[in-house]
Amino acid sequence: MPAPLIYVVGASGSGKDSLMQYARERLAKHPGICFAHRYITRPADAGGENHIALSTDEFAARTQANLFALYWQSHGLSYGIGIEINQWLAKGVTVVVNGSREYLPMARQRYPELLPVLVEVSETTLRDRLSARSRETAEQIEQRLQRNRDLRLSGSFSQIIRNEDTLETGGEALISLIQAHSKALACA
Repeated sequence: MPAPLIYVVGASGSGKDSLMQYARERLAKHPGICFAHRYITRPADAGGENHIALSTDEFAARTQANLFALYWQSHGLSYGIGIEINQWLAKGVTVVVNGSREYLPMARQRYPELLPVLVEVSETTLRDRLSARSRETAEQIEQRLQRNRDLRLSGSFSQIIRNEDTLETGGEALISLIQAHSKALACA
């Protein structure tokens, strides 16, 4: 049986990137767990997750060459997960990816062993976090909140991590979940 693909999703502002970075750092010595980098058409210094920045042309060329196991568009950007995850999974390594709620049905078709994990916060917390980062206008924040409501209704998640408390609390919850589903053989 192949190792699981742990597909972590959550609204922008839910703290998903912070929780994944926390878990990645603490699981770095475990050879049976890998955190896949995302390839994104945004600058590397844009903040947020540790990703591989690609130009729009580079992303299109890699898509055409079938170098992405998963890829999608969101908020005017292109996101991809490299085909290297297929080798890791085939070797029995548990792979953790930063996914998309909208793309989840396609990801499930491609990877039946996929374990979807939702990082969730209250709407009040989400609004406060989006406002505090000062990247969106009030109207854009309301659009993100509505999108979150819409996607929450359509999703079915086997695992939910409530991220209302400290980074350590949420991060340890994610680590426990990953370890519980890992074949316990990480690379980061």
